Amino acid sequence: MRLAQKLAAIFLVLAPWSTPAFANFAVCNQSFDVINVAIGRDVEGEFQTDGWWTIGTNQCANVIQEELKSRYIYVFAQDVFGQPLMNGTTTMCVARDKFTIRGTDNCWVRGHLAARFIEVDTLRTQRWSLFVAPPPN
Repeated sequence: MRLAQKLAAIFLVLAPWSTPAFANFAVCNQSFDVINVAIGRDVEGEFQTDGWWTIGTNQCANVIQEELKSRYIYVFAQDVFGQPLMNGTTTMCVARDKFTIRGTDNCWVRGHLAARFIEVDTLRTQRWSLFVAPPPN
């Protein structure tokens, strides 16, 4: 085997491990309707909420595309009629249109809406997927 062929063979064996791992937090819609999703997380020591991602039926969206720095991610999902799809216990702020909001206090006073987010423990992994299922009958 020539040197070039040997180097190519070594490259093909090592290539899968030499590429960087993609870190992300994905939300997958397993409901029967289009959903709108907002997320909350710690950004530089302060909670921040971002939204909206519109996710079609049986589709996923990478709502965080960089390395997960927080163990806990907070998620709020609603249907296209504005009805919440999950029973969350953590109140954070959202807006009617696309938004980034720093802080979770006094949502109404600051001109935002209050929403109840669920807490997702990512166990400090680099990649996590959350599946939103239809509510039970």
